[in-house]
Parts: sequence; structure tokens; C-alpha cells
Amino acid sequence: MTGTLTPAMLALIAFCVLTETAREVCFKHSADNETLSAALVKPMTWLGVFFWALELIGWTIVLEHVPLSIAFPLMALSYVVIVLAGAWIFKEQINLRHAAGVLFITAGVACVGATGL
Repeated sequence: MTGTLTPAMLALIAFCVLTETAREVCFKHSADNETLSAALVKPMTWLGVFFWALELIGWTIVLEHVPLSIAFPLMALSYVVIVLAGAWIFKEQINLRHAAGVLFITAGVACVGATGL
């Protein structure tokens, strides 16, 4: 483990962020106004599980090469992307306080990312 972010590892972390976002969108779609038993039989739920498995594989590879103290904070970008996906796909509202929180997360991720380069 080198302790630095290579372009390949940064791309794999981005892949993990996107698969986590896809997973959460699938789960939200399945869970919307449904009971647990009804959600469990929906194909969208199982698509979410598939994205979860993809993320697990990618994340394991990341952790083989990047220190957890650098990789994990970068995964916080998933909070930002999931908020944006919720607003875009599900028309969820983002108020000023929520937007400020997303901005602070992004700033923190930028600081950690710069540390790992």
C-alpha cells in the first residue's frame, strides 16, 4: 500500500460512489409506499443488491491499495451524489441548510483527497 491515490484508485472510488448511489436509488424505488415483504419481491430491490455486490468488490480492491483514512472519507461523496439523485429522480426538496451540509461534505472530501495525492 503506497498511501497515495493513483488515477486508477480514484476511478475505482468514483465507481464505488456511483454503485452506492445506484443501490440507494433502487432501494428507495422499491421501498416507496410498500411493505417490506412487497419490496423484497420487486426486481428493483434485487438490482440494488446487485449494485451492492459490485460495490463490495470494488471497495475491497480499493482497500487493498489505499489507506482507509483516505479512502473512506472520499466515499462521503456518495452522500452528495445521493442527495442530488434524490432531488433529480424523486423530486425531493433540498433546502438551504441541506445544501450547506452537502457543500461542507464536498469541501471535506476535497481536503482529504488533496492529502492523499
